[in-house]
Amino acid sequence: MSELTSSGLSHRLVRMRGRDPEEQHRAATPLELLFDLAFVVAFGQAGDQLSHLVAGGHVLPGLGAFAFAMFAICWAWINFSWFASAYDTDDWFYRVTTMVQMIGVVVLALGLPAMFASVEHGDAFDNGVMVAGYVVMRIAMVAQWLRAAAQDESRRSVALTYAGFVTLAQIGWVLLAFAAVPFDTVLILAPLLFIVELGGPIIAEVRLGGTPWNASHIAERYGLLTIIALGEVLFGTVTSVAALVAKQGWSVDAVLVVVAGVGLTFGLWWSYFIVPSAQVLRRHRRRAVGWGYSHIVLYASIAATGAGLHVVAYLVQGEAAIGETGAILSVAIPVLVFSIVLFLLYTYLMHEGDPFHLGLFAGTVAMLAAAVVVAAVGGPIGVSLVLITLSPAVVVVGYELVGHRHQAAALARQAR
Repeated sequence: MSELTSSGLSHRLVRMRGRDPEEQHRAATPLELLFDLAFVVAFGQAGDQLSHLVAGGHVLPGLGAFAFAMFAICWAWINFSWFASAYDTDDWFYRVTTMVQMIGVVVLALGLPAMFASVEHGDAFDNGVMVAGYVVMRIAMVAQWLRAAAQDESRRSVALTYAGFVTLAQIGWVLLAFAAVPFDTVLILAPLLFIVELGGPIIAEVRLGGTPWNASHIAERYGLLTIIALGEVLFGTVTSVAALVAKQGWSVDAVLVVVAGVGLTFGLWWSYFIVPSAQVLRRHRRRAVGWGYSHIVLYASIAATGAGLHVVAYLVQGEAAIGETGAILSVAIPVLVFSIVLFLLYTYLMHEGDPFHLGLFAGTVAMLAAAVVVAAVGGPIGVSLVLITLSPAVVVVGYELVGHRHQAAALARQAR
């Protein structure tokens, strides 16, 4: 047996030239999985704060703050993940900058309660800690883009574009934090900064040729974050069942909530992975920007579903200002948003419509509507949750019986 050399086991600096976008069997690395753990905390904080505001009757402020929080959380993950897909060198500098970004994510998560509280009470918008977390992340991120610009000469303009837009956007967020304006003003100014944030990758990837990201790898990365977001649904289930058991012991309702929560998590997972993202992105790389951005809303809907189940727990404990119908709506609406985004995402990727898939979507909506009706007429809350659980099951069953053949035919047309 030949002796291993220490150079093959060390993490010394290597030249950052970009990964092979056609690399086969490219899987998520242990470092990427470690990085994702920081987002468990962030999703949990955002969902917990949303459930608190909704249960207290502050629905619109809660949704506004939650939308802002989820954009910040998802965008931090997107910034890292696309760079990693293109330029992961796994040397000591890359590892250290990843650790710095994880610190920034944790700081961002710690700043969420203060931001939600400022929106709830109508105070000056308090996102200072969140912005501090982003500054930490982006010092490391800009350093990585500048390293790529220096060492990958063929894509220097792309890397500098990313570095420039990231820096410009961050300056804007810092100025907005120091301005201490009310949330109503933030709703006017923030979209301008969102345009800067979203515009950089569009220019770099579409107009300047882009980075050497790997389609299979990036699809797997997005799928892994979907699973992390689905953890919030399970957490909401445990919270709801614990409240029921504490109030009335184990009952039929408690068992139904367990079945509904786990079944809903499983159904959302199954329906998400029906979409053939990797296969399409390998052939049509320009569709990646729209595909990637749509996931911000998708992840927000999943986290909000978990928050809705937490609202159900508040209701059971007698601590919610909204009634049973409102609590069920707090679960059904996020599931509806998830279904809409997934349907549009599939249609966008395939670049064609399918009446059968439209029928499945209609069936999903019908199940969600039935759940709300049951709650409105005073039916058991467990029954409403089971009906919500059956909504993604409509898509799953339809796909497994018929839809998979439609998808195979559509993918064959994509290859022509």
